[in-house]
Amino acid sequence: MTTLSLRKNAPFSNLNRRKFSSFFGNTLFYMAIAVLICIVVGPFFWIFISSISPQIELTATPPHWFPENPTLFRYQALFVGAEDGSTSLPAGIEKFIRGLTNSMIVSTLTTLVCVSTGTLAAYALARLNVPGRNKFMMGILSSQMIPIIVIIIPLYLLLQKLVLMDSIRGLVLLYTGFMLPTVIWIMYSYFETLPHELEEAAMIDGCNRFQALTKVIIPLSGPGLVAVSAFSFLSSWNEFFMALIFTGANTKTITVTVTEFSSQFGVDFGLMATGGVIGSIPPLVLAFLLQKYIVAGLTAGSVKG
Repeated sequence: MTTLSLRKNAPFSNLNRRKFSSFFGNTLFYMAIAVLICIVVGPFFWIFISSISPQIELTATPPHWFPENPTLFRYQALFVGAEDGSTSLPAGIEKFIRGLTNSMIVSTLTTLVCVSTGTLAAYALARLNVPGRNKFMMGILSSQMIPIIVIIIPLYLLLQKLVLMDSIRGLVLLYTGFMLPTVIWIMYSYFETLPHELEEAAMIDGCNRFQALTKVIIPLSGPGLVAVSAFSFLSSWNEFFMALIFTGANTKTITVTVTEFSSQFGVDFGLMATGGVIGSIPPLVLAFLLQKYIVAGLTAGSVKG
């Protein structure tokens, strides 16, 4: 009887063991997701808390996770100035709006240049019989492996010769040179997934090569174009090192301007946090609005056919 009852209960014990294993695996999975969210969101949350915390609470020990007396004084100071006419604020805040405007101009122009020229170059490489195409693609890919600090001095001398130092045009030229290879690679992979018969049918109907590109291929390449546009804009907006070296008083971008929130009495970490929060809003809005298209564009070229 005992042996028979053990045999009858064996399936139930196996079922319970599987349920426990599944529950344990799901628990670990959700715990890992929670930890990842904390790692990603935690720094931004702390920057926001620092931006609305009074200076005395920022230097308190232990630190306050939630400010007792939150204030929006720094946000007001960055856009309209202090109401009391205080002169103790860092001089860098006077240039904040200018830096925000410069970043928007540079990022927009870089995106337009990279997407327009990169799309044409990728289409030519994908559809035309270009001699040495594979070597060219490997060459532009290899150029992405060169650290910027290795060539910063030749670039500095080149911009001096071209009289493009401390100018929006010079910064757009530099950003375009560094981002265009990636744009070409992404669009090349995307065009490879589109069948040639689409263009052949358009050309049979009377279109030339350029009309087939603009009327057939470009409308079908929306996700890829959105992906490279978002990549170019976000990379330009967040870039710091080249903006620090090649910009002057009138052309500093937001990433460089935020670092100037200091005075003779020290660094104002609250103002730096406020500038960081405001400067991160455009990329966040862009990423949330275009998330679906960015993922579709970046993964479309992963499988050919």
